[in-house]
Amino acid sequence: METSELLKKVRKIEIKTKGLSNHIFAGEYHSAFKGRGMAFSEVREYQYGDDIRNIDWNVTARFNHPYIKIFEEERELTVMLLVDLSDSKEFGSQKVLKRELIIEISAVLAFSAIQNNDKIGVIFFSDKIEKYIPPKKGRKHILRIIRELIDLRPQSKGTNIAEALRYLTNVQKKKTISFVISDFIDTGFSDALRIANHKHDMIALHVYDARETELPDVGLVKLRDAESDKFMWIDTSDSGIRKQYRDTWLKADLQLKDIFTRAAVDNAKIRTDEDYVKPLRQLFKQR
Repeated sequence: METSELLKKVRKIEIKTKGLSNHIFAGEYHSAFKGRGMAFSEVREYQYGDDIRNIDWNVTARFNHPYIKIFEEERELTVMLLVDLSDSKEFGSQKVLKRELIIEISAVLAFSAIQNNDKIGVIFFSDKIEKYIPPKKGRKHILRIIRELIDLRPQSKGTNIAEALRYLTNVQKKKTISFVISDFIDTGFSDALRIANHKHDMIALHVYDARETELPDVGLVKLRDAESDKFMWIDTSDSGIRKQYRDTWLKADLQLKDIFTRAAVDNAKIRTDEDYVKPLRQLFKQR
């Protein structure tokens, strides 16, 4: 992509997603993701009703009058985005591709993080780790992340969520708030997700398209698997085939819900032709 075109896209994403994070998600993000604990702030004179367990005896002895310690939440967090770049993201039957939606959601979360003085980092993955951006703060850092979201093209086509989760647990020694943003067209990651959630606060954002849930009746069509490059002809006028397609989606969706439940991972489903603000706000409010 030409540099000028890339910069225009970065600016467009920045304007839209920064506005959303400032005006819509600021309060919900702050309340949804708690700090690491309580840190000492200051001392003040004891007032009736204060907890006597917070009395600072050294200061009290010095001034011959009771003083208590004031604590406040240690706000700074580290937020990690695990962004799926596999080729199945290059699909969208309605408004946008799954990849385009993932870019916007990632940018909103990134701006929400720095709005609250949190660090933000990214792990880009396919069936391998494509790129790692260590957590930092600041607008320049956010713009770098957005540029990579827009311009980075994976070397591999497949998906390996377990590999991304294992990489997270290895590279981030301290607890993080970690969002896995993917269509979750993968298997064998349930144990890795459960292990990662013991160390980190994991959230799954399931991005999908309406055409993945059911086939329209449009006759004989040629379909390509984006990750394997295999082609097949499907007769969509056959009601049995359409039912089988729908049943396969429902079964996979139930299995995915079961994985999230067993791992105790908060999650949200976001469809490409629907507004992603509502499910994100609902997720934040539930926490």
